[in-house]
Amino acid sequence: MRGRLVLASASPRRADLLRQLDVPFEVVPSEIPEVLPPGPVKDAVTALALAKARAVARRVGPAVVLGADTAVVLAGEVFGKPERPDDARRMLRALRGREHEVITGVALVEAPSGREETAAVVSRVLMREYSEAEIEAYVGSGEPFDKAGAYAVQAAGGALVATVDGCYTNVVGLPLTTTRRLLVSWGIECQFLDGVRHAYLRRGEETTG
Repeated sequence: MRGRLVLASASPRRADLLRQLDVPFEVVPSEIPEVLPPGPVKDAVTALALAKARAVARRVGPAVVLGADTAVVLAGEVFGKPERPDDARRMLRALRGREHEVITGVALVEAPSGREETAAVVSRVLMREYSEAEIEAYVGSGEPFDKAGAYAVQAAGGALVATVDGCYTNVVGLPLTTTRRLLVSWGIECQFLDGVRHAYLRRGEETTG
């Protein structure tokens, strides 16, 4: 059985990832402020993902709504999206040569029944000892400015990353194995497109995703 699926996100990266599960879906951004509530980061990103899904579920007809939120965390500090070049430089300098966590909360809300389920996935990312010149070139490219932590692992920012321990697509913004498991358990048929699952197995996607 296939149910109607709605992605409560304006992120093109999340939409691209969800397409790799070969499931039809609509995009309806939540339009709520992306402010983490107080508390442990893992709980906070899950709560914000659920808030996004609930907000969209109130506006659509019968559907399963998928919400997600991702945070980059270094030594307890949450790194959001840099607003200015100096913000991006500060984040990239702080991350350089160190390991940080990327935590994504995933939430499903069914409308109109109100059924809900959440999950959270944690990956660990070690950054290279990149140079000041690399930071300047990357900031100058403009890529960091809509990315939590000021880098995109799936794009040019991947050159700044040494290793990813855990789910690679979690670092991009949507842990595909966990998302697929939740959707299938809710009766929404989906599967990795040909070649996609093998690619993510090589990156460790199946280990914690």
